[in-house]
Amino acid sequence: MPSRILSSLNASIGDVVFGMEDGTVSIFGLVFGVAISTSDPHTVLIAGATGAAAAAVSMMAGSYLDAESVRDARQARQAGPVDPQMVRIEAEAITAALARGGMASEDVTRVAATLARAPRAVAGLRAELADADDGATPTSHAFWMFVSDLLAGFTPVLPFAFLPMESARFLSLALTTVLLVALGIGRGLVGKRSVVRATAETLAIAASAALAGIVMGHLLS
Repeated sequence: MPSRILSSLNASIGDVVFGMEDGTVSIFGLVFGVAISTSDPHTVLIAGATGAAAAAVSMMAGSYLDAESVRDARQARQAGPVDPQMVRIEAEAITAALARGGMASEDVTRVAATLARAPRAVAGLRAELADADDGATPTSHAFWMFVSDLLAGFTPVLPFAFLPMESARFLSLALTTVLLVALGIGRGLVGKRSVVRATAETLAIAASAALAGIVMGHLLS
């Protein structure tokens, strides 16, 4: 059971990153927009918690529908008529990959001849490989999106449940910054990118969201 959960998490890492970034950034902007227009931390708590819960459910539904649509499209391509041109392109891509992987040229030739006799198998092979690489059902994608979005969304909200307004603002900003830095570092490590650049991008997006929320709060207050 733990291995299945870990496999599902690894296959849904994109949902986790997206969910955490969306939850943190959107609710951070919402919280600071409301916090600038009121002195009551309870009001900020209600707005932030409601927004975090609604956003998590919305993102969960979107992730499920997206994964299900991709799966249905793959199955439709497999069941539909075979396009000879696409079969040829797919077969060439497969044999080229085998050659790059070190397979002997005579073996590659035999594989190419075999694929030429089974066009429908070639048409479905890429879809099968994509499903195998994914390793997660639409439900798994939706679950990890919901969990990550909800946890990240509540990070900037919780201080307003326990502290007066000024202290809550400061702690919310500090916790959100720590989470965004950790998320940026994680994005850099997972994507084999510059950690500094990934972190800077994440912080810049969050700052933009907070600024938008503050401006709207000023305009409406």
